Amino acid sequence: MKVSIFGTGYVGLVQGAVLAEMGNEVLCIDIDAHKLQPLSKGIVPFYEQGLEPLVQKNLSTGRLKFTTSAQDGVRHGDVIYIAVGTPPDEDGSADLQYVLAVARTIGENMATPKVVINKSTVPVGTADKVQEEITAALGIRQQTELECHVVSNPEFLKEGSAVHDCMSPDRIIIGTSSDYAKEVLHELYSPFERKHSKIMTMDTRSAELTKYAANCMLATKISFINEIANLAELLGADIEAVRKGIGSDPRIGYQFIYPGVGYGGSCFPKDVQALIRTADDIGFEAKVLKAVEARNTDQKSTLYQKVLKHYLGDIAGKTFALWGLAFKPNTDDVREAPSRVIMEALWAAGAKVKAYDPEAMAEIQRVYGNRPDLALCGTKEAALHQADALIIATEWQPFRAPDFDLIKTALTDPVIFDGRNLYEPVRMQQKGFVYYSVGRALKG
Repeated sequence: MKVSIFGTGYVGLVQGAVLAEMGNEVLCIDIDAHKLQPLSKGIVPFYEQGLEPLVQKNLSTGRLKFTTSAQDGVRHGDVIYIAVGTPPDEDGSADLQYVLAVARTIGENMATPKVVINKSTVPVGTADKVQEEITAALGIRQQTELECHVVSNPEFLKEGSAVHDCMSPDRIIIGTSSDYAKEVLHELYSPFERKHSKIMTMDTRSAELTKYAANCMLATKISFINEIANLAELLGADIEAVRKGIGSDPRIGYQFIYPGVGYGGSCFPKDVQALIRTADDIGFEAKVLKAVEARNTDQKSTLYQKVLKHYLGDIAGKTFALWGLAFKPNTDDVREAPSRVIMEALWAAGAKVKAYDPEAMAEIQRVYGNRPDLALCGTKEAALHQADALIIATEWQPFRAPDFDLIKTALTDPVIFDGRNLYEPVRMQQKGFVYYSVGRALKG
């Protein structure tokens, strides 16, 4: 099948590479020529496990190509994906200008019937707006007889395992009332349904809301466990024991109930805000979602508050080793990352940071540039040298079993502020550390 994908970001590039791997002829379109230059050579500008080899493989076979020509993109694809960004406006609502610009482009250039798939995360009702834009452009051309079927087909990819999630989806949501579009998408996604049927069909508005509801539910679980963790700490309980106790209930499960320093990334913060704004626009107060967002905002500062309390409010001139910059492991994404809230608070108080992350340091360098109070170190051990204490913000695997004797020797003070509960408080106490974690009353 001939497929065009507008947008070569996280969603568009993963979808394009996976569809090409299945044997489709995929053309990815992006107006940014500088972005496409490395992509055309198989160099992916962000880190996602397994993506770069997949792009390189399908470039070499000719099944995956890139272009800046929107006209070529529209003409190539019988199926056209819209996978461009929907950044939040100042009020938190999703900005649809790029989605609707692609819709106009499709209407202005299509010469044959098309199935247009909304892959971007968009507010409820966007499929209708996309259809209207395409129809209006066809009307100006006096070619309204050309059929265009708009489908909502939200993505459910997790950063760090996006290629696997795209190859082996747990569900494929198709929102459309068009029998023709259903038939085309069943054919397109048939390679992903070999073991059992994963396609769920519904109307476009339900499909659009399903995406937001899924992310907001997961964000809610994170904020809930963080709220209970804060309560456990004050009550003298251990949140790790509580987590296991409630997670063993199959109605709750263990996923997304790990306490920490809050969620970040490009999805949860943006989608919670966007659904709150959607609710506000129709006169409904989303009380639970507002509480989820408020708890997450506060949670990102909890570790810094423990640092401040330990040093009696004075950290000016101190240096802190920081392990972990990405908002989660196996990605280089630092958008809305808790590490940034921690660093910025430390800097504002006159402290310095020596940071290490396996993948995200180049991105942090891009965000903050060169500054005297930030040193990006080549190893986690190098970050410890001459630091007063260690802060852990991301649960990367290499941080789980470090050399504690080395840590104790390298640090000026044997103090660890662990925002991901990687270690056991009793063990840390036995090793001579002052150890702060999340939701556990015992301080080493």
